[in-house]
Amino acid sequence: MSGRGVDDRAIARWRFRTLLLDGASAPDAPAAVRSLLAVQAENLDQTGWALASRSAVGLALAELVGLLADGMLVRTHVLRPTWHLVHREDLRWLLELTGPRVRAQVARQLERDLGLDAAAVAACTDVVLGTLAERPDRTREELGEALVAAGHVLDGMRLMVVLAHAEMGLLLGSGAPRPDGGTGTQTYRLLEDLPPDPHADRDEALGALVRRYVLGHGPATERDLAYWATLTLTDVRRGFSTAAADLESFEHDGRTFWHAPGESPPPRSRTPRVHLIHLLDEWYRGYQDSRRVVDAAGLHPVGREPSIGLLVVDGQIAGAVRRTVRPSVVTFEVTHYRPLTAAERRALDAEARAYGAHLDREARVTLAGP
Repeated sequence: MSGRGVDDRAIARWRFRTLLLDGASAPDAPAAVRSLLAVQAENLDQTGWALASRSAVGLALAELVGLLADGMLVRTHVLRPTWHLVHREDLRWLLELTGPRVRAQVARQLERDLGLDAAAVAACTDVVLGTLAERPDRTREELGEALVAAGHVLDGMRLMVVLAHAEMGLLLGSGAPRPDGGTGTQTYRLLEDLPPDPHADRDEALGALVRRYVLGHGPATERDLAYWATLTLTDVRRGFSTAAADLESFEHDGRTFWHAPGESPPPRSRTPRVHLIHLLDEWYRGYQDSRRVVDAAGLHPVGREPSIGLLVVDGQIAGAVRRTVRPSVVTFEVTHYRPLTAAERRALDAEARAYGAHLDREARVTLAGP
């Protein structure tokens, strides 16, 4: 399509639809993860809401625990060297495509910054794999104890990075969470019986990555994808050379934005749409080059983020949010960057109640700002 008349706000509304946040929900949480391909997941409670708000049937935290326990969803280090949820159908080919480069970065970190050379990492990995072969679903602390018993004393950072290095080598992934009253404590198990890579070669896999990312995140730029997948621009452009015939694009603000064929920006909603979104949600963290389209008015501070949550009104950042969860109440402390209308405040209260119901807690909202 032509980029004429497409501005930052239109792109932001368009992404809201692509990312399943404007009511175009996936049938369920696993389908939402497959649509997005990977969902950043440092905090599983927050990730649970991200999936619940994208699923036509919602998602209770106990259901997310079940999806992790049966292995349909795997929480692992993939793409950028951070936690993501990935559907088991996509894990092998995605890690085989993006893992080697990130794993090399992690290996350099282990040797340069953490004092563990390749031989030490291999010895520690062997102990971890042997421990999990004896009994799966071990916590990080339990694996650390097994390493100590074998003569390898690793502090918290070294242990975490050694495990991440093994995850990116398709050796281990998440197991059944250990109950703790929420989404549970992360455990690990060996990765076994994953579906084979469906792609004939690397070029085919790069083309599939481009299609999946654009269909789940578009409109987006090639630099957005390079950041998201920790790939070189050369690799991303190889993928676009394969996938371009299946996509459409337009020019805006000196960039080429790619999107699904036949699509155009949705109109503005007649009533305000208010969302409480975690800072690491794919809606925000799934981009870098064109991330600022969600802040057309320049209200959100650039640089170090002031909070872990965002108030989003009609696809634009309108404030920062701090969430506090207690046994029976969840409180959302909202610092709005501009005055909220009465209709926006009602929509905010409704969103908070839905979030509270997801957590099985009463929701309270406090406001501060101009």
